[in-house]
Parts: sequence; structure tokens; C-alpha cells
Amino acid sequence: MSQQQEVERKFLVKELPDLANADQTSIRQGYLTQPDDSVEVRIRQKGSKYFMTLKSGEGLVRNENEMTISEQQFVQLWPNTIGQRVEKTRWKGKLDNNLCFELDVFEGALAPLRLVEVEFESVEQTDDFEVPTWFGQDVTHIKGYKNKALATDGIPLIA
Repeated sequence: MSQQQEVERKFLVKELPDLANADQTSIRQGYLTQPDDSVEVRIRQKGSKYFMTLKSGEGLVRNENEMTISEQQFVQLWPNTIGQRVEKTRWKGKLDNNLCFELDVFEGALAPLRLVEVEFESVEQTDDFEVPTWFGQDVTHIKGYKNKALATDGIPLIA
């Protein structure tokens, strides 16, 4: 199991960038915990790989513990996530400043939502981040845009 602290900002997307040099992966994930639990436990199929992740904390800095699970374990747990699922296509690429972005294009009930996340080495690095023109509103601190909230409540009515 890998444990790490992630520092990331999340934005709505105004317009899709050129994705010719980005990698694409289909993702489906479901949540095993309830919306008001203080931690979230999710299972995820990312391409042909399967994971279970525990996340805690809110906003800019969160703790994340992730471990690989088997396809059989994923299939066994998947029915427990009914009503708490997200399906999306993730595009991973590099920004001009060499930071990586993860652009999620949501499917199903969450279409046409598009969110982009950028991970940083430190909180201080987020202060110097020059936001690309294709990024929209910063929604890092809006709980309704967390994947767990999207999975249970849908797209927030207000930003």
C-alpha cells in the first residue's frame, strides 16, 4: 500500500486543449463509504488495473492510501457502490511549465462536466502557479466538485 500526501488544485474547464500529446485512460470508480463519512474509500478500474483507495482531509492537501486489488476483488465489491459511481475518460499531459495535468471528461449523468487537476510538490508551489487560459473557475475548495460528491449528488447547481 502506498501512502502519500497530495497537494492539488482542481478547476472547471473552459475549453478543451490540444490533447494530441496526452495519454487517455477510461476510469470507472465507485465509493464504499457514505457521503457524510469523514474518510472516503473507493474502488477504481483504470484501464486494466484495479485499485482501492482511502482518502482523508479536504481542500488543497489530502492524505491518500492506495493499494492494488485483483479484478475479482473489484467485481465482488462493485455492487456495493450502486448510486455512488463515476465514469470518465482521463487525459494526462504536461503543461508549458512542465507540471502534469489530469483532465477528466465525465460520462453518463455527469456529462458534459470537465474538470482538470494539477498536482504540486508543495503548498508554496501552488501560489506561483500561472493558470492556463483553457482552465475555468478554481473549484479546489468546493466540496460539490469532489468525485465522491459528484458520484452521489451529481453536478453542483452553483459553483
